[in-house]
Amino acid sequence: MEEIRLGDVVKMRKTHPCGSDDWTVIRIGADIKIKCLGCARIVMMDRADFVKRRKKVLTQGPIPEAETLRKMTELP
Repeated sequence: MEEIRLGDVVKMRKTHPCGSDDWTVIRIGADIKIKCLGCARIVMMDRADFVKRRKKVLTQGPIPEAETLRKMTELP
């Protein structure tokens, strides 16, 4: 399975009703939250659905997924 990073800009297979098909990843985990770059609508979907529906990664986020998940589970 390909890595998913915070800040990834992805192209989805279907266009959003606003006309854009570019989205940015704003949350990762069991579910993926993405934000439309055309109208700023936010959508949450299962990881498996996200992987199936994305067409390609346009730009990759700066921090690897494993490091992001590790920081989320650390206690202060």
